[in-house]
Amino acid sequence: MAADKPNEAKVSLGDENKENLPDGGLGLEILQIIKESQQQHGLRHGDYQRYRGYCSRRLRRLRKTLGFKMGNRHKFVGKKITEEMLTDSRYLLLVLMEAERAWSYAMQLKQEANTEPRKRFHLLARLRKAAKHSERLEKLCESHRVDAKTKLEAQAYTAYLSGMVEFELQEWKRAMEAFNKCKTIYEKLASAFTEEMAALYRQRVDEISPNIRYCAYNIGDQNAINDLMQMRLTGGGGGMMAEKLEALITQARTKQAATMSEVEWRGRSVPVKVDKARIFLLGLADNEAAIAQAANEETKEHLYETLLAECRDTIQAVREELKTEVKLRERSSDNDGGKVSNLQFLHSYLTYIKLCTLVKRNESMAHTLQVQLKETGADESKRGPRPQDLIRLYDIILQSLAELSTLPGLEDDHVFQKEVSLKTLVYKAYRCFFIAQSYVLVKKWSEALVLYERVLKYAKEVQSKAKSLSSSLKDLPDVQELIAEVNAEKYSLQAAAILDKDETAEVTAPHQLKDNTPLCEHLETFRIDSALVGKHPNLVPFPPDFQPIPCKPLFFDLALNHVTFPPLDDKVEQKGKGGLTGYIKGIFGFGS
Repeated sequence: MAADKPNEAKVSLGDENKENLPDGGLGLEILQIIKESQQQHGLRHGDYQRYRGYCSRRLRRLRKTLGFKMGNRHKFVGKKITEEMLTDSRYLLLVLMEAERAWSYAMQLKQEANTEPRKRFHLLARLRKAAKHSERLEKLCESHRVDAKTKLEAQAYTAYLSGMVEFELQEWKRAMEAFNKCKTIYEKLASAFTEEMAALYRQRVDEISPNIRYCAYNIGDQNAINDLMQMRLTGGGGGMMAEKLEALITQARTKQAATMSEVEWRGRSVPVKVDKARIFLLGLADNEAAIAQAANEETKEHLYETLLAECRDTIQAVREELKTEVKLRERSSDNDGGKVSNLQFLHSYLTYIKLCTLVKRNESMAHTLQVQLKETGADESKRGPRPQDLIRLYDIILQSLAELSTLPGLEDDHVFQKEVSLKTLVYKAYRCFFIAQSYVLVKKWSEALVLYERVLKYAKEVQSKAKSLSSSLKDLPDVQELIAEVNAEKYSLQAAAILDKDETAEVTAPHQLKDNTPLCEHLETFRIDSALVGKHPNLVPFPPDFQPIPCKPLFFDLALNHVTFPPLDDKVEQKGKGGLTGYIKGIFGFGS
């Protein structure tokens, strides 16, 4: 909240320029003000509580600036803005902020009502309050002091909030009339003003259109469902409307699911008793068609994720039923001789759909990355994907195919197993190709050449097996294109390897012959040795070699035993008698 306050000051100063038009009367850019405020204060991330707090603080500042206080801190005194008070367009902004505050609170309650249904009553009360404030704004704008553009914007804003109230009350006809009125006004305004303002009005029209189609469908227009499905493909009506679209599609499928009793796959008819599985299987063809018609990769990725999420939920529901069936079978004495039950086979079918969807999604992502990789190769300054990214995708595809071959009930289906093995060979070839390209980048020519040969081996094996399974290659990448690309890459690789060898030969001089002689032993001879500037230069031999040295002689003094030394008696001092004094000294030790 504290971080919003510097931005609020900027918005307030900017709005002063949008609010005052002295020549043609008071003016207020209603849609532009609310859109900018919403984007800067929480609605970019769907945080309605933060936006409501901003509206409250904005109202407090406006009342303080205009001197339009509702009593004091001890007592509330209600005041109403009248036509005579319209000397400043900020009075209109005051009413607009009151409506926005009530609307943002209602949207916050709508998010919370998913887990707490009782909050729906409070939601409707706040929406009605917002519509009441917008009606007050429209009535004030009818004054001759307000310009024509502001009057039209106030009418459109009132129609929008009134439509929202009726929409929540499920009064589809009245909601549709209000939304149509709002749409008409904004379309007229878009055609009369600058391109920048027109884009803002058209954006509002695009936001309202899904609501109108939804109301038309609920009134009874069956053609509106096609428009809603198209909007779902293009990502229109995001947020709350997207949830309603998904709920509507699920509701339509639920009605059709009552007529569906079984599904046929791999020559076996399986009864479908789980309602969730019926709904999913009915919508599978529509989902696949939607993915095929997706306008861009982002939309396609979103649809793949939606389909996978639905498939996982359905598999979980069937798994729960399967656990119950296994317990009942254990209690009973019936034994089917190892035959896969219908429910188990349905589980295998749904798992097959999930794994095939994963393969298609990863293949689509790999195709996009391949295009980006080629563009990056043409423009070296651009940083893009690496071959390692594609290797990871093909690893996931091969893992999914390995799971396909182990599905219960299909172990003895030799045609299916051959199809899976053929697909595995195709994707192994592509994975091997991109591993080779990653080796080329680090100039490991021999490894890359061996891998290219393996790619050709896989591709030729696919071509030999594909004669009997031509239908299985429809959805697979073209192997012939891969063979042509590998042949071209082989020639390029051989040329690059020869050039690299020539460059190495030019650099190699007679003095560059490699040996293990340390530097200290050939200081007088110049040699180019790259090891000297590496991490472990060969400067001196370490540890040093052993060298022979003379032994230290041992000395034995044998002559000393045979030497006769001269007498020294004449040099030794003779001790004489000392008398009584000497005796006494001798007793006490003084003479010793």
